This record gives sequence, structure tokens and C-alpha cells, in this order.
Amino acid sequence: MDSAVEMTGIAKYFASTNVQANKDVDLSVARGEVHALVGENGAGKTTLMNILYGLLPADRGEIHLYGKPAQIGHPDDAIRLGIGMVHQHFKLVPSFTVAENVMLGMEPNTVGVLRKSEESESVRQMAESYGLPVDPGARVRDLPVGMQQRVEILKLLQRNAQVLILDEPTAVLTPQESRELFVVVRKLAESGRSVIFITHKLFEVMDVADRVSVMRRGERVGTKPVSETNIAELARMMVGREVLFDVERKAARPGEVVLEVDDLLVAGAEGLPAIRSVSFNVRQGEIFGIAGVNGNGQTELAEAITGMRRTEGGSIRLRGEDITRAPVDRRRSAGIAHIPEDRMRIGLNLNATVDENLIVSRYRDPLISRLGFLRRSNIRHFTRDVIRDFDVAAAQPGKGIATLSGGNLQKIVLGRELSGDPGLIVANQPTRGLDVGSIEFVYRTLLEAREHGAAILLISVELDEIMSLSDRVAVLFRGRFAGELDSAAVTEDRLGILMAGGSLADLEMASPS
Repeated sequence: MDSAVEMTGIAKYFASTNVQANKDVDLSVARGEVHALVGENGAGKTTLMNILYGLLPADRGEIHLYGKPAQIGHPDDAIRLGIGMVHQHFKLVPSFTVAENVMLGMEPNTVGVLRKSEESESVRQMAESYGLPVDPGARVRDLPVGMQQRVEILKLLQRNAQVLILDEPTAVLTPQESRELFVVVRKLAESGRSVIFITHKLFEVMDVADRVSVMRRGERVGTKPVSETNIAELARMMVGREVLFDVERKAARPGEVVLEVDDLLVAGAEGLPAIRSVSFNVRQGEIFGIAGVNGNGQTELAEAITGMRRTEGGSIRLRGEDITRAPVDRRRSAGIAHIPEDRMRIGLNLNATVDENLIVSRYRDPLISRLGFLRRSNIRHFTRDVIRDFDVAAAQPGKGIATLSGGNLQKIVLGRELSGDPGLIVANQPTRGLDVGSIEFVYRTLLEAREHGAAILLISVELDEIMSLSDRVAVLFRGRFAGELDSAAVTEDRLGILMAGGSLADLEMASPS
């Protein structure tokens, strides 16, 4: 095997959290292969790749590139050696154009004067050649996350990266965008580049990778050719037990209407309508799923219901009370819980402690504060309860959360939002970026809340998630409902027709007579 990357005996310990993230890990990646790296969040795979990319120093171990020792103490060293990394959270300049981001530091110029047209044309040609079409003149801040990811990959290719590290690259993509990415990844491998594909979605491993390495608790527990393994075996290697991929969902027993949305109009970017005349309701003890390709108004709808975005028309009622203009704190005190799609930017403050993140929405609660003073003992007890009940690994009361895994960060959000039995749960992409074990936990938690009588609005681009959890499903297309189906009538093909802009009439025509 012609080796591109050899990592030997890599170890990394975080004293601040008493976590041994990597324990003498060996990893070999061949030239021209797609090598999947899988494991639960917190298994150490991202730490290992951050060491390879120079973002973290290893405590010990060696790295060889194409058979030669490599000293990588900084990302600049990695880039110089031909290693590039696309992170889960992109490193782009939002106010710059696509071309300006891709060519940053490499701009064509004449005596210091930038040649903008040449820059844009160069990026356009490169984007087309790799099957990553994107408008070079578009501002990054105006692009959906799928397009922003393309910009990140183009940045690496512009710098002639031969080893590409893609950290959870489909976490922000729709199924269609993911399939397009797989084509690009295979094309990169065929050109002789090596791609390290970090993912928690095991079916993606089977679709795109040549070999797969599994990590658990900081150790590499095995490497297998994809042709010689299967999803069940990989899941068992990842979590050390059998994983249930099919959740048990009892028949719904819907009660009274909790949320009523009528003829809602919500503006999006540049004041253009993002939600257009949408009406629906969610009842006590049911999960109402909203499917759709990312960027069709899901974010704006969730933000309008939770009070984070103002509405331009229509009404929102909670148990009959008009909350259309109500501020966020009033909605929360009325029983609305919100699991946001971006736990890093909206759901949590990474510079705060576990305790502070858990009480941020309930600091007026008499159990949390009295006469303006925080009740420290009660807060500590509440934090311990959440850590225990939601199985937040490596979290400690009074300590920070910045080094916790994505799955454990999501458990903190769930613990904060679901403690206190909310009447309405708005769950927007609740499993984005999570591994199979954490996804199973989220599913079970939401179904338990449903059994306890919560009304749940589930917004997700993951069709398996929508189909597994929802009692009723609606599809958003360009800000409107393309159709609504009961769970018994939901199939992936039917959802696909609606997601592409079809209608219920199209479904009837497509159904066998």
C-alpha cells in the first residue's frame, strides 16, 4: 500500500477536563483512498485530525507524510505540506465574496492592484472542473451552509492540498447535496488525493469510503475494508454494544391543540418572504414533522415560533393565547422549549460553565434565584441532576463546556430545554452532527416527552428521522407547505416528490391504481 499519512502512537491529554482524548493511536491512510474515520462524539477522532492539521500538539507520537517525518506545529505547516481541513464550523469571511475567500492570500494582482475579473473566472473554472458549482461573486453570508462548504473545499483545492480532512462534511447537507459531495470526494481520490472522511453516518461510510477506522474512547479499535464490513458491525465497534436503529414509536394519542399557526408570513434575507401563508397545528402528545431541503424556510419558521424573528403577517397561538408579538422570555415562561439547529452559536455559550448554560433561560425561577441572588446550592443540584439524567459524559458542575463533544453539548441543550416538562418543544435539526449512539438517545428523549404529553414540532432535513419519529408530516418548499401526510402514508418517494416542489395531486398520479 502506497502510504500518504502514517500516524504512530499519537497521544493527547486535556488536563482541564481530565480527558485522555487519544491513547497511542496508529492510523494509516493510503494515497488515492477515501478513508472514513468513525466513532461516537468524544471518541477522539477530531482531536486526532486536529493534531494532523497542526491545531493541537500531540503529547507524543510521530507523523510521516509519503514516508518522510513531518513536523506539524501549526496549520501553516500542514498547508505547506499539502494537508487541508474542512471543519464542522466553517472558517470563512462572511462579508467577502466566494472568490475572495477562495483566493485569500493568493489574489492575482498587478503592482498591488487586484485583478478581480481574473480572480472570479479562475474560481469559476475550478469550481466547475471539480463539480462544485457556486457563484464566485456571491457574498458568503448570503449562501446556504451547503454552498459555504463548497467554498471551504475550493479553498483547499486552490492551495493544492493532497490530503483533505473533511470533518463531518454532511452534517449541514441535505441528502441530495450529500450525494453530490460523494461524487466530488470519489473524483478527488481518483486524482490521487487522499481524503479522510470523519462521519457518524455509517451508511455514508458504505457509500463513499474504501476503508474505515473506528475509534472508541480515544483508541482505534479497528480498521476494515468497507467491502468486508457492514453497518451493524461498525455501530457495535463504535459504541461497544448493539445499537437499535429502529425506535419503537407507540401510536399517538393526540390531545388538545397546543400550537396554532395561521396564515404565517415571515421575512428572510434582504426582506424577501421566507415563509408564505403557512398554517398548521400541533397537538398534545404528538410529533408534527416538517421535512424539506435545507433553505426552504425551516430556520425562519422555527425562529418565528420561538420569538427570535418577527412575523410580517398571520398569527401564532399557544393554547389559544395569541403570542405572535410576545417576546422570547414570555414564550418560554408559557412553556415553549427550543432545541436550535446551531447548538454552538445559538444553543450554548461555549465560554460559560455547564451551570450557566443550564440556567440561562430560568434564572428568574424561584428555585434558581431569590431577591436577585442566585441560589448556588440549588443550581449545583440542578446541574448534577441534568448531567446524570441526560448522561452528559465528561461534564462537571462549575466547569466549562468548550472541550465537550458535540453529542454531550447537545445533551446539555436537551437537559436545559426538557427539564420542567415544557408544553411545546420546537426541535430544529436536533441530531445534526451527532453519532449513532447520541442520535438514539435524542430519539428516545423526544419520544418520552411525547408520551408525557408534550406537543413537538420536529424540523429536520434527515428523512429517516422524520419518518421514524413523526405522527404527521408536512413538507416545506420555497416557504410554503407542499403537502401534509399522516405517518401511515409517508414514504421516502412521496416526501421526495413534495420536496422537489410536487403536490399531493402528483402523489395521487404517481400511486398505482
